[in-house]
Formats: sequence, structure tokens, C-alpha cells
Amino acid sequence: MDKVLRRMAIVLIAILPAAGQTYRAPRAPDGHADLNGIWQTINEANFDIEGHMARPAMALRKGPYGPVPAAPVLALGAVGSVPPSLGVVEGGELPYKPEALAIKKKNQEDWLNKDPEIKCYLPGVPRATYMPYPFQILQSNSAMTFVYEYDGAVRNIYLKDPGPPPLDSWMGQSVGHWEGDTLVVDVTGMNDQTWFDRAGNFHSDKLHVTERYTRVSPDVIHYEATIEDPDVFTRPWKMSMPIYRRQEKNAMILDFKCVEFVEELLYGPYRKHPLSR
Repeated sequence: MDKVLRRMAIVLIAILPAAGQTYRAPRAPDGHADLNGIWQTINEANFDIEGHMARPAMALRKGPYGPVPAAPVLALGAVGSVPPSLGVVEGGELPYKPEALAIKKKNQEDWLNKDPEIKCYLPGVPRATYMPYPFQILQSNSAMTFVYEYDGAVRNIYLKDPGPPPLDSWMGQSVGHWEGDTLVVDVTGMNDQTWFDRAGNFHSDKLHVTERYTRVSPDVIHYEATIEDPDVFTRPWKMSMPIYRRQEKNAMILDFKCVEFVEELLYGPYRKHPLSR
């Protein structure tokens, strides 16, 4: 029996990391942590970044015994329902100003008409990270680019600060630097046309996002995003989540430019002979 226990102890020592030992990511050619790869989150943040219970749909109406799906999404049944989530916001609730919280509630009530995702607008930051689609990090000695499957979105991460953004845009301007093995990205110059999720959580054009990407194992990046927007929130707040490496040998970013898929929704009523709805 003692021999068996000794052998088990030897095996455990061989496969478990030493106490206090931290993961060291492989190195890119420039000596920084290598973040190259195709990555994707596994969570419900795109539905609602705050913790929430399951509900029958994003768009609801009053029913005889409680809320039921709005008529336009009724036929989707369970496909249109919202799964529950513990949320990704540290501390739980978002620190909205009272007047901003009222706007958020109106956004949620009129989700079908207002959510920019429905119209295939670019997702903005940080929402691009946790939409249910993969994205690829391309890292070299002198450049870094994030390529998102959704809507063909692309972000160039400037490694030298080019100065203030020339204009506001959906994806903003991203300026990165390294703090040890953590890539820190400051994102500014975003317009107010994107949301954080389908639940109507929104921001103004004063949004400033500070992202932190830390590779904590061969197949996991720890992601943090600190949100500052003095027009909407009473204080900065943070979300965090793991991002996982796609494991398929043939993993790649495919073409999902959804703009053409919403042409009928946006422009169909203006046909000479509109199709029935």
C-alpha cells in the first residue's frame, strides 16, 4: 500500500504546478506574451451584461398572468428566449445616473427598433469581445490587429499613440501598450450608436474603455474592461471574463458580413411593391 501511495505522490508532483508558480505565456518575436490565435467567449453577456433570470424574450408585452413575448418575436418560441446569467459586471449593478437609467429602460422596452445589433451596425468596444462569434488576434513585432467574424469588424491596435482620434466611430481608436505580460488597450473616439448588450445598456460619446488582455493558460485569456462615461454613469465600473482559444485544427474566421441580411428589414418598405410582413 505504501508503494502505491508513493507512486501516486510522484505522479501528482509531476503533473501539478509547484505552489505559487504562475503561468508564463509563450513569447512573440518581440519578447512580449504571444496572444496570436482565434478566441471566443462562452457566456451570456451579449444578452445582458448584468446578472439576470431567464425570460421568455428580449421584447415583452403584458400577458394575463405575466409578461409574454411581443407579437413580432412570438413565433420564435424558445429560440427567442433569454438564458439566465450571473453577469460579468463586477459588483453586480451598473452605476447609472437616474436620468440615464430611464433611457436604458426605454431602450429595453423598444429593443426591436433600437438595438444596433439588429441593424448589423458595428458592435463597438467592449461588445465585440463577447458577441457569440470568434475573433482573431494577429500580433507581430510592429503591429497588432483584431479581426472579428461579426460584421467583418476590424480593429488596428496602435502601439504608438497617434494623438486624439480624428473623429468618432463605431469601433473607436485603440492604443495599446504592455504592462508585463498584459496587453493594455485604451479605446476612445467612439460614437454613441452602440450598446453593451441586447438589454439596452448604453453609453454616450464620452465613453472611454481600458481593456486588459492577460494570457493565463495555453488556451485562456483573462479579459477585463474598465468603463468610464461621466455622462451616463456615476463612477467607473469593470467587467471581466475568460476568453477561450478555439480548438479546431481548421479554425478560422469566416465571412459573416450581415449588412446585406438586413436590407429587407431596413429598406423593404420602400420597394415599389413591398413584400408582405
